[in-house]
Amino acid sequence: MSQALAQAVITALAQRQWTLATAESCTGGLLGDWLTNIAGSSVVYLGGIIAYANSAKQTLLHVPTSTLATVGAVSAETALAMAQGTAQALGATVGLSTTGIAGPGGGSPEKPVGLVYLGLHLPNQGLVEQHVWPYDRLGNKQASAKRALEWLLEQLSSA
Repeated sequence: MSQALAQAVITALAQRQWTLATAESCTGGLLGDWLTNIAGSSVVYLGGIIAYANSAKQTLLHVPTSTLATVGAVSAETALAMAQGTAQALGATVGLSTTGIAGPGGGSPEKPVGLVYLGLHLPNQGLVEQHVWPYDRLGNKQASAKRALEWLLEQLSSA
């Protein structure tokens, strides 16, 4: 499933002559893994940044300290800043990000385990999608990565 999806994303990006960079927190590199499993993906996939700690989000992706202080790492604002930051850092047309609470701990009533924000930076627009997955840690990571690629493909198809 992930291989066919990643191939479709690579093909859609190549058709537009667009490039992609990823910024991953809760998925810990799954997006990069799935994309680089496709032979020839380096034509469009420039690379990714795994920014698990807030300090990495600030230093590598330029997520504002004020954003992390006011809304936290698991937020729509942080997801969008991560997507913009990775696109800028790697010189990509498109930036795709994941940030969330994979579990089993770390949740709260306001931000439960399974809460994930996906960020997407496209030319002339930024988008965010929110999900709350019901799975265990690995399931939440996989569901987030899969949905991120599906969502990117949907946006590329309508662009």
